[in-house]
Formats: sequence, C-alpha cells, structure tokens
Amino acid sequence: MQAIITSLLETDLYKFTMWQTMLHRHPETRAEYTFACRNRPDYPLAALLDEVNEQLDHLCSLSFRADELAYLSSLRFIKSDFVDFLRIFRFQREFIQARADGERLEIVARGPQVHVMAFEIYVLAIVNELYFRRFDAAAALQEGRRRLQAKLAQIRAFASDAARRNPFEFFDFGVRRRYSGAWQREVVATFKREVPQYFKGTSNVLLARDLDLVPIGTMAHEYLQSYQALDVRLRDFQKAALEDWVQEYRGDLGTALTDVVGMDAFLADFDLYFTKLFDGLRHDSGDPVDWGEKALAHYARLRIDAHTKRLVFSDALDFEKAFALYRQFADRTQLGFGIGTHLTNDVGQTPLNIVMKLTHCNGQPVAKLSDSPGKTMCSDETFLAYLRQVFKIQG
Repeated sequence: MQAIITSLLETDLYKFTMWQTMLHRHPETRAEYTFACRNRPDYPLAALLDEVNEQLDHLCSLSFRADELAYLSSLRFIKSDFVDFLRIFRFQREFIQARADGERLEIVARGPQVHVMAFEIYVLAIVNELYFRRFDAAAALQEGRRRLQAKLAQIRAFASDAARRNPFEFFDFGVRRRYSGAWQREVVATFKREVPQYFKGTSNVLLARDLDLVPIGTMAHEYLQSYQALDVRLRDFQKAALEDWVQEYRGDLGTALTDVVGMDAFLADFDLYFTKLFDGLRHDSGDPVDWGEKALAHYARLRIDAHTKRLVFSDALDFEKAFALYRQFADRTQLGFGIGTHLTNDVGQTPLNIVMKLTHCNGQPVAKLSDSPGKTMCSDETFLAYLRQVFKIQG
C-alpha cells in the first residue's frame, strides 16, 4: 500500500485552531461526522472501500513527530498545553467506520469531538487520491501543468492591468479536493516561485512549513454548528461561538465565517463589539457580490472604516470569479481569495464534490442553513424547521 497521509500536519490550519478551542472550552462534547458525495462520480466510490480502510488503518498508526510539534509551537496562537495534547494524540480506529451501501461509500466518525473532529480533511484527501489513481495519471498531469501555466499568465496579465487601492492576494485552500498530495505540492511551490507578490499562503500546514509560507485559516462551519447543541439558547449559538473564539485567541485569527444560518442572521448577531474585534469576514455560500455589499453596508452602519477590515471569498472560486470580485470591492476594502479545487484539481477530469460534515453533537442534530441551495446537510427536518423559525429564515 502506498500511504496517502504520511504526516498529521497535512491538514487545514483551521482544524488545529478549532480543535484547540474545543479542547479548552468544551472537551466533553461528543460528535458525529458523516461523509457525502454531492455529485455523480464516474465509477462507484464503494469500489474504494478496501483501500479506504487500509488508508484509515495507516492514518490511525500515525502520531505527531517532534519537528511537527515544534512547528506548531512556533505559531503564536497555538498554546503549549494543546501541543502537549497532540504529543500523545493518536486517532482511534474504533471511532471511524467505512462501509459500502450499494454503490455509495459511507464513512462515519463518531466519538469525543476532540478525538474525531480532525478526521475530516484526511478522509477527503484519501478518497480523492484513491479515486483519481484509477485514471490516466500521465495525461492528467500533462493537462494540469498546461492549465497551471495558463493560470500564471492569467494572473500576471490581470494584476498588471487592474490595480486598485488594495492588492490582489490569493491563497491555496485545496487540501480536501486535491488531485493528489504530490500535485498540490507542485502547484503551491509553483505559485510561490512564480507569483509571490500575489500568492500569500496555503491552508495546508505541512506545505506552509515545508515551503516557508503563511498557514491560512481560522474557523469552519463545524465550529459554530457545535454550539447549536451546547448549553446555550439556540438563538444565541453564534454569539457564544464568537465569544469563545475571541477569548481563546485574543486578537489573532480574526476572520469570522458568516453562513451557518445565513448572512442576514449572522449580521444581526455581529454587533459593534464583534465587528470591532474581528478583522473581517469569510464568504462561503450565496451570491458573493450581494454578500460583500451587505458586509460593507454593515461596516458603514456601525461607522467602521471598511479599509481596516478584510473580506475573504472562498466559495467555489476560480480566477475569473476572483478577478470580478476584486474589481467590485478592491477600492473599498481589503480582500483575500481562498481558491481550492480550481488550484489543486484542475487536470481535465471532473472533480469529486465530497464533504465530511458535522451532523450530530451531544446526540442532537446540528445544521447549516446555507445561503446556497444544496449545501444544507441535516436529515432531521424537524430541527431544520425549528432552526429556520428561531432565526426567521424562510424555508
């Protein structure tokens, strides 16, 4: 077996930042994460089952090495007791099961949240790489390199011709749906070498360390969703999550995610206190222009200079979308663009649209009421209806 994950650093930064917060604030929480494929693969994912189980066995044999812990310790927002926890941490195989249901691949991680929440990114990288190994690698890499050179030319042409008050900056967010680990490394290294003035970092912590890049990331949906099942009123779950984040990081990692129950409901909770404390907002569903205009109107309403804040866009971006958003907003606020699949799995084959989402917490359903149709992942219609009622969201 050729192992896909060989270092536990090879995950998104926000896994560590959310993990640390939950360890410190709610270490007793139990959670369930469920894998899903949102598009139709070219062959059944269930055919990967035996290989997936082999890779999970290997993943559960890994531990953090001394050099990896030293790197995490060098990040000023990672605390020493969390590093000590990671020093003895190892995934427990009994907490994750993979099986076939007809042509579907089912993977569920269930157990203490601080023991299962980190499975997600590794599982997605494993499934992706096993899937794409079934196709012609030589042809894919040839096409991928051709497209990569075209992207570089596109960036240079745009950036030299479209300067605004704030610079164009983008990041790699492509661990979870990459073609392969080796291809992500090649892509990220190429952008760093060729366009360092525009390419500002990666969410992949291992690549950030190895290539001397800034690791990028703060929070994901699972963090805020967890608070729907904690000891706070459901109406107050966003405020409770944001407050714990502020107390944990004291000014670091100040980009808040807005679409767990939609932008309007988020802004209703994002009062002057939070608006001043957080550096900016991240978009991940819904119309990005409408979202950006709402964010800027919110800052204006609270008499906050939007040039001191940053809007980060990360929803299914390619460079054409990023350039259009840059033209729309770059004279009014700072911007960042987190690009995933278009960077790390643009090789001429149809990418998988796979996720592994938090579905239950402390035995209760949790959900994301996305601003985009089709992104909600919750099987409990009663809870969804209640969540919509509490936040006055139309179904």
